[in-house]
Amino acid sequence: MAALEAHRPVPADEAALALGVPALDRVLGGGLMLGALHEIVPAAAFDLAAAAGMALALAAHALRTVRRFARREVLWIQPDLAGFEAGRLYGPGLEALGLPLLRLIDLRVASERDGAFAMEEALQCRALAVVVGEFFDDRALDLVALRRLSLAAATGGGLGLVLRHRADALASPAATRLEIAAAPSRPDAFGGLGRPTVLLSVVRNRHGPTGRWLLSWDHHEHVFVEAPSLAVAVPAVDRPDSWDDAKVGRRAG
Repeated sequence: MAALEAHRPVPADEAALALGVPALDRVLGGGLMLGALHEIVPAAAFDLAAAAGMALALAAHALRTVRRFARREVLWIQPDLAGFEAGRLYGPGLEALGLPLLRLIDLRVASERDGAFAMEEALQCRALAVVVGEFFDDRALDLVALRRLSLAAATGGGLGLVLRHRADALASPAATRLEIAAAPSRPDAFGGLGRPTVLLSVVRNRHGPTGRWLLSWDHHEHVFVEAPSLAVAVPAVDRPDSWDDAKVGRRAG
């Protein structure tokens, strides 16, 4: 069965993971190409959590959107150094985001090079829908290593995501590079926390143009939606200068 699946052609409508935002999907040529490698980087150091959340949301979206991924799992590979710097995955948070723990394999390895090796092997496995490799040190991801990862992703047909802790300007064979920045979200109807929202910038795209979008993740429906830009906040009425102006007005009166 595995041999038959390896030679089964990929349906045309499942060649890419559509994100559900028409303008973004058009730029990406229908969505994030499956059987390919994609890079996710934080816009700044404090945006790493948002970038990791984006990788997890993409994984959850892929499990529910791509038919052939219905019974496959997600593999998250984290070298020890990346875990020490950024922390580990948190089970209740993953469930709240929409990624079931039963569908996730959390693999921890000693070094970045071990992580690159594990990711190359995992990307060739057709039992996995999404393979995420988290890397703190870019030295393990030279051009040769990235090319090997790209070829492995093409063999396995899944979604390969490289989550870098830091962005670099080096050339890469990855199909896209997505730069993620945290963004404010609108409160829900009860005044509570709203949907997780990020500013996604397509900074490299081997198959089309670039651009940026404000996206929210609906963790109930497991879909992305284009978020409206938040209006400029109304100036606070209790600012010191406003209070002084009010006192002057009272004196003038």
